[in-house]
Amino acid sequence: MPGRKLGRKTDHRLSMLRGQVTFLLEKGRLETTATRAKEVQALAEKMITLGKKNTLASKRQALSFITKEDVVKKLFDEIAPAYEGRNGGYTRVLLTGPRRGDAAEMAILELIPEEKEEEKKPAKKAAAKKAPAKKTAKKAEAAPAEEAAPAEEAAPAEEAAAPAEEAAPAEEAPAAEAAEEKAE
Repeated sequence: MPGRKLGRKTDHRLSMLRGQVTFLLEKGRLETTATRAKEVQALAEKMITLGKKNTLASKRQALSFITKEDVVKKLFDEIAPAYEGRNGGYTRVLLTGPRRGDAAEMAILELIPEEKEEEKKPAKKAAAKKAPAKKTAKKAEAAPAEEAAPAEEAAPAEEAAAPAEEAAPAEEAPAAEAAEEKAE
């Protein structure tokens, strides 16, 4: 068990933590102080790991800590199977700011929704696999275009230079005509 005393005697502290772990597993979310949330997080994750074993011994261990039988049933039937593919990190602590009155740092402790995580992971893997294929296809398409582009760019550049040379004397001619008119 982690070592914070939380300003309570051992029996009171254990009773409080058992109640908070039970509440978290029952409701899925708990608002408390940041230090208590960190303690409850460690204990709740141990309970979920026990639930993943799903043996008679692990059920008895969970029943000895969690205060409600229906919460233990929910833990073994719903919560633990949802995290079957995950090794730890079942909960998160979100700091919410100081409490009005004594300015204690408050936090929300909640179970991480596993369904959304499973949907995101395969999508990331599939996108990662598809992305290099797209890049190589774009490179393959870009390579012939680059080879053809210098040849095409050279020809228009020559053509553009030639009209510019032709245009330059033509521009000088009107300027010269304007100068002759002023002189006359």
